[in-house]
Amino acid sequence: MDSRAESDKIGVTMSGHSGQGPQPSRTSKHRERRSKSPRRRREGKRSQPRGGEQSQPSLQETGYRRLPGHREQSAQTSTATEPADDGSPKRRAHFLHGPYPATHFGPKACILPNPTSVMHIQDPASQRLTWTNPPSNVLVIRKIHDESLVEPFKELCRYLVEEKQLMVYVERRVVEDGTLKDDELFGSICNQLCTFREGFDDISDCIDLIICLGGDGTLLYASSLFQGSVPPVMAFHLGSLGFLTPFKFESYKTEVAKVLEGNAAITLRSRLKVKVVKAAVHYHGWYQLLFILLHIVCVCVCVCVCVCARVRAHVQVLNEVVVDRGPSSYLSNVDLYLNGRLITSVQGDGVIVSTPTGSTAYAAAAGASMIHPNVPAIMVTPICPHSLSFRPIVVPAGVELMITLSPDARNTAWVSFDGRKRQEIQHGDCIKITASCYPVPSICCHDLVYDWFESLAQCLHWNVRKRQAGLLDIYFAMGKHFF
Repeated sequence: MDSRAESDKIGVTMSGHSGQGPQPSRTSKHRERRSKSPRRRREGKRSQPRGGEQSQPSLQETGYRRLPGHREQSAQTSTATEPADDGSPKRRAHFLHGPYPATHFGPKACILPNPTSVMHIQDPASQRLTWTNPPSNVLVIRKIHDESLVEPFKELCRYLVEEKQLMVYVERRVVEDGTLKDDELFGSICNQLCTFREGFDDISDCIDLIICLGGDGTLLYASSLFQGSVPPVMAFHLGSLGFLTPFKFESYKTEVAKVLEGNAAITLRSRLKVKVVKAAVHYHGWYQLLFILLHIVCVCVCVCVCVCARVRAHVQVLNEVVVDRGPSSYLSNVDLYLNGRLITSVQGDGVIVSTPTGSTAYAAAAGASMIHPNVPAIMVTPICPHSLSFRPIVVPAGVELMITLSPDARNTAWVSFDGRKRQEIQHGDCIKITASCYPVPSICCHDLVYDWFESLAQCLHWNVRKRQAGLLDIYFAMGKHFF
């Protein structure tokens, strides 16, 4: 399913004032002065809604518990768009992409309008999953060689096949597990499962929903199976970390039933499209080139080199692309280009190019900031740079990054994609990285803001510390000590 067709686009207009209630009455002088001001007339025109403007859909009650320090919103501000008393629509109080920027600066300056570009902003908080047709094929991915996941896997498959009448796809190596073959009760269910092999069978066009049982690695593996459009992913926390797996397996029947009905909140986790272009050099032999200049014949012998580029790999990455020095003892020395322009040379152990989802993985361990998955950006993080001033940077998601070996690099480099498919990068090769148009639609347990901060607190223990005692507690302890 294309992410651009998952929800209707919302047109956003610009208002001249921030107030939404009725304006206070003014005297005749004020009205006359306001009518003479050309700036206020322009603001009045801009404040009128367009005829084709669509109101934003209202958010449904999620029923999640409040985070510490989170203020509870009133019913008036929690909804997206509600009609006011005078009939004019109210705007969403919390728009995750921020307010639409003003296009007029001062009394005479404005942005040059571009008729070829039309901006449509989809509020991430209003992104909901819907089904054009009832889902029928479900892919279940579980962590291999983990005996603790055998029973949850059996329960889920039995529920999907017998109660929901769905076609379940699993990997062949999962079915070949000895614990499943020896179970006679699960034998009838096992015979109804459809199997596939990674790298041999293409299942990208027949899967409607993905259910992951395990840790974050299962979701990364599910993303690697779909190099194009990715079905919605529902991840259950049955692994060690579980930053990307918000669902608890204890209530899997209720949660799966809600997702199959539709209208579930989703987070579009952006991916990176990576192309590795290998330079093949062929020597065609010795040729004699004759040049006649000023009636003097010069016979030169040279080498004719034909350089042709070919794409060696084309990968969709959910977390990060890592370029490191590999097994070599020398520092890696690579050049970083942005939109074809050399930005800097990275000299150290390597460089990480990550998505907002990957900012909480390897990049966080390398000292980068953590970015919410709905922020359109690409993060560049050096690995142990040989410079005290090389800090991680965040660039817009629409740029093209290119990494090549520096001409004076002493050794080659190695590149990996989400920790897999490592290959060597030699002189003349280049790695082109852009934002992919195929995100991973991750289904939220509560909502996209609460799930992310809940994962920060529960998995990474973000900002967990022993709180400082208050002054009253200190005075009470001192008084109890003396008296």
